[in-house]
Amino acid sequence: MDALLDLLETAVASPWFYLALFAVAAIDGFFPVVPSESLVITAGVYAVSGQPDPFAVVAVAALGAFVGDHVSFLMGRAGGGRLSRWLRPGTRRHRAVEWAKATLAERGGLILVVARYVPGGRTAVTMTMGLTGYRTRSFTFFAAIAAISWAVYGTVLGYVGGAAFEHDPIRGLALGLGLAIGVTVVVEAVRWWRARRRRAAGAHHAPGTGETTQTDDQAVLTSANMTSSTKS
Repeated sequence: MDALLDLLETAVASPWFYLALFAVAAIDGFFPVVPSESLVITAGVYAVSGQPDPFAVVAVAALGAFVGDHVSFLMGRAGGGRLSRWLRPGTRRHRAVEWAKATLAERGGLILVVARYVPGGRTAVTMTMGLTGYRTRSFTFFAAIAAISWAVYGTVLGYVGGAAFEHDPIRGLALGLGLAIGVTVVVEAVRWWRARRRRAAGAHHAPGTGETTQTDDQAVLTSANMTSSTKS
């Protein structure tokens, strides 16, 4: 265990760590199997000792997330033309995409910022925004807010854990990850509770159509799945 800790401490103190952090944060933006948040939290834990620099961690992680979100957005934009040719007006899928466009136009920025904290949600949202033709300038603005807030959030969680267990980085890392998991659970619980209330109130029955509209997350996932279908 001591050897592993020494290796980890050497790794985070290396200038190459920032390049690795950037790459992981960027890849996670369009290929959500890379543990970017865990790496940011780990960096925050060790930042208590001064290496790596916490401000550099925030800057590099935010830049990587920003770039990765734009890659996902452009992937969705590239698939939009094929999707529009594939969808027929009047079909259920066509209505889903039109609903997603309207929802994103109304509160796309808020959805983008919140989705950055939802595992897997960030890629679905950014790709759908590209898919539905969301304005690039607006996307860039809100993607910057989402990336910076996410980087600060992860670094602070790690720093809190590292400060609480300054001489025991494993416990500090466990505390930081535990806080992150706790926040995720709370967010998911609130989303589930709100969706349940909407269903109970019959809020997602479209007036005069007899169709059932979708929640924000369902529309995002539906559109993202349609993107995958067009590529297959």
